Amino acid sequence: MAPMRRGLVHALAWSLATGAAVTLSWWGVHTVLSGTVYDPPRALPLPAGSADEPVTAGSDPLTSSTRRPTTVEPSASVTSKPTPSGGRSTPSTPSATPSRQAQPTTQAPPATTPPTDSNVKSYTVDGGRVTFDLGETSAELVSATPASGWQMQVWKQPSWIRVTFTADGRELSVFCVWHDTAPRVEIDDRAT
Repeated sequence: MAPMRRGLVHALAWSLATGAAVTLSWWGVHTVLSGTVYDPPRALPLPAGSADEPVTAGSDPLTSSTRRPTTVEPSASVTSKPTPSGGRSTPSTPSATPSRQAQPTTQAPPATTPPTDSNVKSYTVDGGRVTFDLGETSAELVSATPASGWQMQVWKQPSWIRVTFTADGRELSVFCVWHDTAPRVEIDDRAT
């Protein structure tokens, strides 16, 4: 009986030590990774524009992105009345009034507009496209998308954001800097 009890004590001690090690490891990894996760960017409307010039929010789109619903005209219904003999039925004449009212169509909610102090600008370079929301004293990265064949890295600091695209020995960086000034965007193209 003593060897069996000793085996159970060893198994219990091993289980507790393993559980403590896994918990400590998970806590350490979670602490490190929680500082690297960014909030998803806000979805702001971006109108289509020329690739050469930045696009600003608030300009009218060139085309409508949706078709407007057409109104549905109510139609008269044709009903059939059964005969008392249970045999064939004959259709009745349509009435002048519709049998049911047409439901009013619901319109899509109006497109949300960015706040008035918002100035969304998009910059297209060979490596991809970067969109910033430029405020009066700071900026936010809205989106960054690499072009096909390019890799992308993003650095965020309290007074600047850097998005770098790399491919085939070439490095394109789009900087947004606002330390002691209004946000400004600079593009740097280097061969590595």
